[in-house]
Amino acid sequence: MAELDTLDIIVLVAALLGTVAYLTKGKYWAVAKDPYASSFSGLNGAKAGKTRNIVEKMEESGKNCVVFYGSQTGTAEDYASRLAKEGKSRFGLETMVADLEDYDFDNLDTVPTDKVFMFVLATYGEGEPTDNAVDFYEFITGESPSFTLDNDPPLGNLTYVAFGLGNNTYEHYNSMVRNVNKALQKMGAHRIGEAGEGDDGAGTMEEDFLAWKDPMWKALAEKMGLEEREAVYEPVFSIADREGLTNDAPEVYLGEPNKMHLDGTTKGPFNAHNPYIAPIQKSYELFNVKGRNCLHMEVDISGSNLSYQTGDHIAVWPTNAGEEVDRFLDVFDLTSKRHNVISVKALEPTAKVPFPTPTTFDAIARYHMEICAPVSRQFLATLAAFAPDEESRAEMTKLGNDKDYFHSKVNAHYLNVARLLAIVSKGKKWTNVPFSALVEGITKLQPRYYSISSSSLEQPKLISITAVVESQHLPGRGEPFRGVSTNYLLALKEKQNGDPNPTPFGLSYEIMGPRNKYDGIHVPVHVRHSNFKLPSDPTKPVIMVGPGTGVAPFRGFVRERRKMAENGQAVGKTILFFGCRKSTEDFLYEKEWQEAKQVLGDKFEIVTAFSRQGPKKVYVQHRLKERAKEINELLQQKAYFYVCGDAANMAREVNSVLGQIISIERDIPEAKAEEIVKRMRSANQYQEDVWS
Repeated sequence: MAELDTLDIIVLVAALLGTVAYLTKGKYWAVAKDPYASSFSGLNGAKAGKTRNIVEKMEESGKNCVVFYGSQTGTAEDYASRLAKEGKSRFGLETMVADLEDYDFDNLDTVPTDKVFMFVLATYGEGEPTDNAVDFYEFITGESPSFTLDNDPPLGNLTYVAFGLGNNTYEHYNSMVRNVNKALQKMGAHRIGEAGEGDDGAGTMEEDFLAWKDPMWKALAEKMGLEEREAVYEPVFSIADREGLTNDAPEVYLGEPNKMHLDGTTKGPFNAHNPYIAPIQKSYELFNVKGRNCLHMEVDISGSNLSYQTGDHIAVWPTNAGEEVDRFLDVFDLTSKRHNVISVKALEPTAKVPFPTPTTFDAIARYHMEICAPVSRQFLATLAAFAPDEESRAEMTKLGNDKDYFHSKVNAHYLNVARLLAIVSKGKKWTNVPFSALVEGITKLQPRYYSISSSSLEQPKLISITAVVESQHLPGRGEPFRGVSTNYLLALKEKQNGDPNPTPFGLSYEIMGPRNKYDGIHVPVHVRHSNFKLPSDPTKPVIMVGPGTGVAPFRGFVRERRKMAENGQAVGKTILFFGCRKSTEDFLYEKEWQEAKQVLGDKFEIVTAFSRQGPKKVYVQHRLKERAKEINELLQQKAYFYVCGDAANMAREVNSVLGQIISIERDIPEAKAEEIVKRMRSANQYQEDVWS
């Protein structure tokens, strides 16, 4: 046998180590890492060194119930967490919460029959899966999913529960849970209880969830032989004071979303886990009326790898108003501790801390919690046990158990947790509430999405936002309910336009960001791609209906076609139906439409509807009817039809009016006309970008 030289030995050892690494997945030398140390956290599913086999994960961690979520805005994730907590506290289930994108599903046929899978699935946009549920949805609803074994039926072993979050103002209402449920049933899986459906469009999401879960638990307890016990709060997280650290220590997070931001070494990809701190190039007011505000803001993404296409959405990562942060810390008697440094750690291996630590109470309330959101009825039951006196406990119990009473006292006034607790206790501090209960029970502060109002052809590195500043006067509420994100943007706009200490409507914001990292008027953002797009053939006619800030994406569409025309390209007929209150108050981008007309000539037309300018209220749907003949002719030329704005009323009425136009102009029954509209939707000839 030939003698081995040194190089041969090195190569053999390297090969051996590589083989061991592959076979063991590196577990012998894997080092636990800060989950917020990289922007890639959560981006590509389960982190390196962690299994993507959910059955293996459940066996490793001793779990018999997993609650998966498909979530875009955080609500489905919140419901999943609540189900997991309730399953453990009421029935002794060993539960875990899991992100759908963290696991593969080709081994669903190997799930033991004594385990239960729960799916909490939001439907996004026009019947689409949420970003984190795309791979799961495509696999499970595919023509013939390929599983590990050769079972018949493939999923006869699987016991599952399903709840969907949807909006009845969309055509494909709750399509995610419906389609997933249908696919699982087809493959022989056994559903416990009904497949629940929550309706955000009717404003009943929370009550739909509560009404669904109790019979579900009863059915599950019977199926699995579970015994209900008195639910007692058991913390998922431990909270530890870091007495050796002060809030100016470099390793303490003061609102930074991950370690790269903490260290000042941010890099892409910029996404829902890792925002780009973008400079605002310019901002100005669009309304010409006292007491109402609408912002135009241009965000510069040239320093990043972000890109967008006309019709996409921009996500803004907001900051809570200082006054709400103060109120929240005060009611829990944390004001004097607001800058104390704490660590938050999961008490069991499948739980995930929703923000990086060590951090401070102030940073958590300001940057990471939805402290301004209306409080949920279910959360009141948790808090009741920690009430400062018997009177408060009795009131909290009544609010938690009586949905009509809860609606009249809480929902109708959009009360957040701090406002409600201060009212219930008549100002007494809620010092007994464990901070872990707040971390678990209050949703993570979510980015807010806005339709981009610029054209990527015209300005590929500048993204425009068009947003009405939200302010609602509600009966029985002393001051208006103000939107978290738009009022934050208003403060940024005021700062940029000369106010050194902006306090719009008496609200103040840390607009300089943690450690002044947003200095120079910056805002954290990322881009979400959308299917709301102009036709690929620019000569196709387009009809756009966008009252109010629903005009935002159409500003981008018109500017796109204007730029094409300036470049010598032929463009098709472009009609915009725009509505607002008065031409003198809130006619958005009036001058721009005139400029577009000069470039596009008879290829562009804007049709206006001013609802409060004449003797009768006139809306965009009325203007559509007036132009019925032309609308029908354009549709017969394969025009694309777009709607953006209010889903509950305007979008529904426009859909109905379009059916009426086709019926009358083509002299066909209305039912047949409605089928034509449905086919337009299926062919993407009718597109919506709507909200409720």
